[in-house]
Amino acid sequence: QVQLMESGGGSVQSGGSLALSCVVSGYFYSRRCMAWFRQAPGKEREGVAYIEVDSDANTWYADSVKGRFTISQDSAKNTLYLHISNLKPEDTALYFCASGDGTYYYTNTCGGGPTEYLDWGQGTQVTVSS
Repeated sequence: QVQLMESGGGSVQSGGSLALSCVVSGYFYSRRCMAWFRQAPGKEREGVAYIEVDSDANTWYADSVKGRFTISQDSAKNTLYLHISNLKPEDTALYFCASGDGTYYYTNTCGGGPTEYLDWGQGTQVTVSS
């Protein structure tokens, strides 16, 4: 069983930065992809950043966060990270990390929606004030 635990959320002003972490435990080596999703009140959960497991060069981002969000992983620490800079009020959401195969086996890239990821953390809240 795979367990994910996020941390690092908080309340910041517009233009600020945050670093989110997600510690992974359990047998997740069969998963091809790790991802960060977010869900704002009244909105659907959306993927914002994806990374291929054990391949730091293969990352993908939603257009809305390109240039501001950076996903990375430390395999030795079993930890996934999301560095967020230049935060905007519209980034306010509950942020989740997830693991799964995503779209890997039919596009050779990590992407996809929530239904394509098997394992989820409880989320960490990010609130950005203007």
